[in-house]
Amino acid sequence: MTPRVLIVEDEAVIAMALELFLEELACEVVGVAGNVQQALELAATGDFDLAFLDVNLNGQKAHVLPGVLERRKKPFAFVTGYGAHGVLAAHAAAPVVTKPFSKAMLASCLEQLKSRLP
Repeated sequence: MTPRVLIVEDEAVIAMALELFLEELACEVVGVAGNVQQALELAATGDFDLAFLDVNLNGQKAHVLPGVLERRKKPFAFVTGYGAHGVLAAHAAAPVVTKPFSKAMLASCLEQLKSRLP
């Protein structure tokens, strides 16, 4: 199965790096959201298996997104420059990829997320 991935990231260069690495890791990126509104729309209705989320989108915290994904049973990881400190305690079990990241870091996180797929 090729995992279909949603990327939520406001910095275009980082979003492109995520997309490139994930495609090299045999994923299909089916959506990229650069702001909270786009992210909420895609998280609520998009056809994807798992997601990589930035915590801070253009100065807005995206803390509502994990709840939407949890209700849809979509595994997710945070991709953030804040490390685990930028993640709300309610979502501390989610994997965290710290920026700057490597392809190997994403590969490890991807395996964790795939193991959580229903």
